[in-house]
Amino acid sequence: QLQLVESGGILVQPGGSLRLSCAASKGTLDFYAVAWFRQAPGKEREGLSCISASPGSTQYADSVKGRFTITRDNAKNTVYLQMNSLKPEDTAVYYCAAKGTWNSGSVYSAANEYDIWGQGTQVTVSS
Repeated sequence: QLQLVESGGILVQPGGSLRLSCAASKGTLDFYAVAWFRQAPGKEREGLSCISASPGSTQYADSVKGRFTITRDNAKNTVYLQMNSLKPEDTAVYYCAAKGTWNSGSVYSAANEYDIWGQGTQVTVSS
């Protein structure tokens, strides 16, 4: 069973940048669509971005469009989330999730479409 581990979450100042990584083990990400979600205390889980298995179709939530970029490096079995112009409201636990699919160009934005989740990484945006 594929496993996911997020990393890269830290304390960063408003306006700063951060890159999160979602590394897969015990399998290859080649046939998985991947998405990033986040959940802040007292709030519902929010979908941020998703990327197809191949060749890299992407989709973004309005709240992060133009600031966040999702990419994948299948050779490294890793998906990234580059986050720029961070705001205090971006503070949350960030999760990546994977969905096995034969539709290599499709993206999936709903959390209930994903069955493999990482443990999360904390991002705090504060001065």
